Amino acid sequence: MLNINTRWADKAESERHIAHTRQLYDSFLPYSAGGVYVNFLGDEGEERVRAAYGDARFARLQELKRRHDPDNVFRFNQNIPPRLVQTAGDHAEGR
Repeated sequence: MLNINTRWADKAESERHIAHTRQLYDSFLPYSAGGVYVNFLGDEGEERVRAAYGDARFARLQELKRRHDPDNVFRFNQNIPPRLVQTAGDHAEGR
């Protein structure tokens, strides 16, 4: 298990440090089994959250979110957006 944490003091250096951290992460990918531990994720996007849960579990969690939090009030940390529902007019709705 690998968990990369980087920190820096000067916000003006963020781009450089983030790029370095991503480069470090990419250098370890050939040695990875491809798993993701959801509690290690930062703000890495839905694709990484989906990878942590797997497609079937992620879809089930989206359906739960649609039923219990359709407005996505609890959207911080590793967000799972509510599943969009297709209506008769093919317009996606969150409820």
